[in-house]
Amino acid sequence: MPPYPPRIVVETEDFLVVDKPPFMQAHPSKPSDIGTLWDALRGLLAYEIANGGQVSIINRLDRETSGLTLIAKHLAAAREFHQRMERREIAKAYDAIVFGWPEQDAWEVDAPILRQGTVRESRVWVKQCVHPDGVAARTGFRVTHRFAKNGAHFAVVRATPFTGRMHQIRVHLAHSGYPIVGDKLYGHSEECYLEFIETGWTPELEARLLLPRQALHSAELSAAGHRWSAPLPPDLRAMMGLL
Repeated sequence: MPPYPPRIVVETEDFLVVDKPPFMQAHPSKPSDIGTLWDALRGLLAYEIANGGQVSIINRLDRETSGLTLIAKHLAAAREFHQRMERREIAKAYDAIVFGWPEQDAWEVDAPILRQGTVRESRVWVKQCVHPDGVAARTGFRVTHRFAKNGAHFAVVRATPFTGRMHQIRVHLAHSGYPIVGDKLYGHSEECYLEFIETGWTPELEARLLLPRQALHSAELSAAGHRWSAPLPPDLRAMMGLL
């Protein structure tokens, strides 16, 4: 369950920008899925929907990822934003808490990505990996904060994806040697993911991953001449010792 409801950052006649909480699925993947962001917005926009509007989530975040999400309120706005996405006119930036202190304050990863199971054995169908036969993927990284906790080193990294591949930021950070705290799939081992599916969150998993979700937050979003931002949510601030 999400720890708090979605927060509306801005609303116009054409679109909404919402700060999505962690542990909230963006869109139902099967009829039994309830409590998604899409469900919540359909309730909020019931009047608009009754008058021909719709809920169209433009940048869909993973269930565990928090932060800014752009929602079109009608078909014309959805079409425009999707065209802007194709032309790369919508810019996004994420904050991630990673294990370790990166040697550089800024770096870029230009490394193609594909589904791991297409080139090697993988027990997780959805898992991606860096491979020369993959599709082009490029991400810029910048360290914004370094801290130590319980004798271990961590960093807050601002990630700017220049392409939009599945799990791109998570894959590129792990490829750089700095996996995201709480990442069950690209962190210590994919066994954490398989164990979580089998047992749920346990003290053993907490000892390895520290957080019950990947410490990834959609922090900035720019579109149509506007820029919005959302601060780190309480669980990530607590991880940094700021609460």
